[in-house]
Amino acid sequence: MKFKLSSKYKPAGDQPQAIEKLVSGLKKGYRNQTLLGVTGSGKTFTIANVIEKVQKPTLVIAHNKTLAAQLCSEFRTFFPKSAVEYFVSYYDYYQPEAYLPTTDIYIEKDLEINQEIERLRHAATQALLYRNDVIIVASVSCIYGLGSPEVYKKAMMTIGAGFEIDREEIMKRLVEMYFTRSEVLDRGKFRLHGQTLEIMPADQEIIIRIEFDGNLVKKITRYESITMKKLSEEENTMIFPAKLFVVPEPMLQDAIKNIGKELEERLKYFAKERKTLEAERLNRRTRYDLELMREIGYCSGIENYSRYLTGRKEGQAPDTLMDFFPEDFLLVIDESHVTVSQIGAMFEGDRSRKKSLIDYGFRLPSAFDNRPLKFPEFDAKIKNVIYTSATPAVYERKKSKQIVEQIIRPTGLVDPELEIRPSENQIKDLISEIKERAGHKERTLVTTLTKRMAEDLSEHLKEAKVKAEYLHSEVDTLDRIGILENLRKGEFDCLVGVNLLREGLDLPEVTLVAILDADKEGFLRSETSLIQTIGRAARNVKGKVILYADNITGSMKRAIDETERRRKKQIEFNKKHNITPKTIEKAIDSIIDHELKPQVTPEFIDLEKMEDLPAVIALKQKEMKIASQNLEFEKAAILRDEIIQLRKLRIK
Repeated sequence: MKFKLSSKYKPAGDQPQAIEKLVSGLKKGYRNQTLLGVTGSGKTFTIANVIEKVQKPTLVIAHNKTLAAQLCSEFRTFFPKSAVEYFVSYYDYYQPEAYLPTTDIYIEKDLEINQEIERLRHAATQALLYRNDVIIVASVSCIYGLGSPEVYKKAMMTIGAGFEIDREEIMKRLVEMYFTRSEVLDRGKFRLHGQTLEIMPADQEIIIRIEFDGNLVKKITRYESITMKKLSEEENTMIFPAKLFVVPEPMLQDAIKNIGKELEERLKYFAKERKTLEAERLNRRTRYDLELMREIGYCSGIENYSRYLTGRKEGQAPDTLMDFFPEDFLLVIDESHVTVSQIGAMFEGDRSRKKSLIDYGFRLPSAFDNRPLKFPEFDAKIKNVIYTSATPAVYERKKSKQIVEQIIRPTGLVDPELEIRPSENQIKDLISEIKERAGHKERTLVTTLTKRMAEDLSEHLKEAKVKAEYLHSEVDTLDRIGILENLRKGEFDCLVGVNLLREGLDLPEVTLVAILDADKEGFLRSETSLIQTIGRAARNVKGKVILYADNITGSMKRAIDETERRRKKQIEFNKKHNITPKTIEKAIDSIIDHELKPQVTPEFIDLEKMEDLPAVIALKQKEMKIASQNLEFEKAAILRDEIIQLRKLRIK
């Protein structure tokens, strides 16, 4: 199938030329390109148009799960008939294994897996194996080892109507593919009733029913797993492994031998160094793991032996999600000024944690090879990449063959007017500005350098009869939402914060952004941070930014020059095309990304009699499925917990 973009909008503003230049760059073989798009210019829509024109499977990497979910949702809207999948770490909670030698504390690995996200990860890898119109939106966790795509593909099983195959042989293959036999079907399980075999794949909420006549496959039917509604009859079906990390039996046996050899070598080293405690600890832990691998083919922390289980050499790069893509895939790195450095830091962070575990006998040295990609390894896997950011960093600028600007917004909105004012009497001046805007039902954002300053300033403003609140990282997540919504509703007029650059923070009612101590060089007053902060006032036609400073730093000058350059270009474009800018209209309930929206726990349905329970459970399961499809994982988790409680009630 081909990518076919679906949207009621056509490219506008700077989007048409940006699309044309990026597509042309890809056709010319440009390996690195940057899309420099200002806030609100529709960078995702531009990338969607590029994908449709070049028809390449695409990996989009975002720097957190929330942004990944937002992007996935947008791309699904643009490409409803293509495979747009979500691939992030499936841990709701994850405490990595660690050892703190100064306090002699060993921290066991602790985790809680989100089953819905695990299902979506399976769907992502499987889509890449049998179709070309695939977009995977991932977090940076996609650079961690995943297992060999070749082994995964070989483990796949195809069954067709008319095939002659022994049922016992199919069940043996299913067990080798990490399916488990169970009377109660769930993802990754199967059951046999007479001549009917039912399988629930790891990636879908369906049941595949295979009916036999002796050893002849008579019929293959797909059913909806909750309602058992018949979906379709199939000529043949593909069954993929229930786990992404597949180890064939011969490779497992070789791995067990090689782990044993490394253990002996390491024990000799500890004996030579007279580290008796470390030797005893390593011997006990590793032999226990080896025994479990012999018996059940698996052990807790098996990923630490991944070098042997995948047949890699010491130091060799692991296979990752990127290896499931064809060679000419397109990579898009969203918010590259943050994401690129995050990718670069992953390897060292992982290695420093593992070093203590290895030095003190908790793990073999080969555990170093259970790791994310080093940055050069990541870079070597890229054929075509587009970095997207409003403020590209030095790395992207240097690497890119071309930097494509998207300065003109489809709405006609221009970057805000800038003004520098002295710091003397800045609070008195600020109060006057806030009150003037409050009289017109407009809002103000103020950024300070510290949390304490934000709290003190908001108190001072209240004493001056200004309705103000503060916002910083110590404010509870859900309380932040309430504060932002109340600002938009006009319950107060001024919000004071330290870092109000958060992606997804759109406040169209804000007409003034005041930056205190703008001349104090540092992370919060760098060129990038200043441009991002200035962008907070770009949602309203009256947008203005006041920088309180006694000197003009290099960062200030660059940020001001860049904003003025963009503003001039935007005004000229609007004049030439007779465009009147309009303030963005945005519903109050959609201020910020969905992950932070408070979820109201649905009430249990009143039960008149216990016979109603199965129907209620089925309804809840359906709601949970819809929530997960919409990437509303918090809501899905609440519904999942309700289903567990209802099932317990049924057992009682």
